[in-house]
Amino acid sequence: MDRTAEIGLLRALVDIPSVSGTEREIGAYLAGVMTRLGFDTRIDEAGNVHGSTGAATGPELLLLGHMDTVPGEVPVRISGDVLYGRGAVDAKGPLAAMVCAAARLAHRTDARITVVGAVDEERASAGARHLAGTLRPDAVVIGEPSGAHCVGIGYKGVFRFRMTAEQPAAHTSSPEPTAAELVADLWFAVREWLALRYGPDVPPGAPSGRTSVPLFDQALPSVVGMGGDLTRAWIEVSCRVPVHFDAAAFRAFLQERSAGRPVTVIEQVPAVRAARTDPVVRALSAAIREAGARPVPKLKLGTADWNVVGPVWGVPTAAYGPGDSRLCHTENEHIALPEYLTAVDVLTAALPRLAAATAPVGTAPGALTGMGGGTP
Repeated sequence: MDRTAEIGLLRALVDIPSVSGTEREIGAYLAGVMTRLGFDTRIDEAGNVHGSTGAATGPELLLLGHMDTVPGEVPVRISGDVLYGRGAVDAKGPLAAMVCAAARLAHRTDARITVVGAVDEERASAGARHLAGTLRPDAVVIGEPSGAHCVGIGYKGVFRFRMTAEQPAAHTSSPEPTAAELVADLWFAVREWLALRYGPDVPPGAPSGRTSVPLFDQALPSVVGMGGDLTRAWIEVSCRVPVHFDAAAFRAFLQERSAGRPVTVIEQVPAVRAARTDPVVRALSAAIREAGARPVPKLKLGTADWNVVGPVWGVPTAAYGPGDSRLCHTENEHIALPEYLTAVDVLTAALPRLAAATAPVGTAPGALTGMGGGTP
């Protein structure tokens, strides 16, 4: 693929609407593109599109992006060197960059490189949950917007729950709490419990000079829904949680504090974080330096498919892709095409290093040939 074709692929993906649950058309298109590029291509039972290239006996390098977007129309257009459109950043830019990089390496690899366009990431990660039980790669790059010169090294987890309260009808002068008051009381109790254990205040014994706990290490609760009246009320709370979060203790607190009222856990995924010595982090960082920039590690306060597959696979993982994540889900979503092409270059340079780092002991160095890979 030349530069024109690489930009054309991204434009074509953005042109196809693919709100979560409607990925069939874009999946068929992506499968067709990868087939024409010489990938071994298939669509699995969940609707994920797989395209593999390279030796089946080499290290399994998985490039995991997603095809779906949030709702909302952003007219697709190119203005100068900027592409506007829903999904340009989140996350068709990263996905297209992965396809282009794998295509560049298709005929000079002893590794097995598989690009997956997953479904449903923006909703319930049904695609990633299916992959977690069916694949076992040696290393993973998650396709999310980090910026071409940045590497995503962690995502917060999420604990989302709903509580419903019912009370007998009574006059408002009664000393008994109303149903609405009960759910409000739970919210304030949740905030206090989390703040004491995972709040911004520095705990005793923290390193000298530290004035607050970083956001990534805090638990950040938000009310995402609430309603009701005197006799029946409900509240739904989403908590962004840190790596060391004790979910079992939080569940026990909710059960005790709700006094037997129904508490339903809607979503629970742990936070994930890679060390800076992780092979994927090192390979991407070295490739960014090779491109003439200083790599910047990024910790994200949201979640991604990494939170689903990471705890199951337990293999070297990091997130990478072009685009400014602050534009995700906005009415002004756009990506700079030069940055997108830089990300293709970075991935192309990073994969040889990663393949060498994950090759079995005794394998000759340079699992990908002809790319000048060396020690990160």
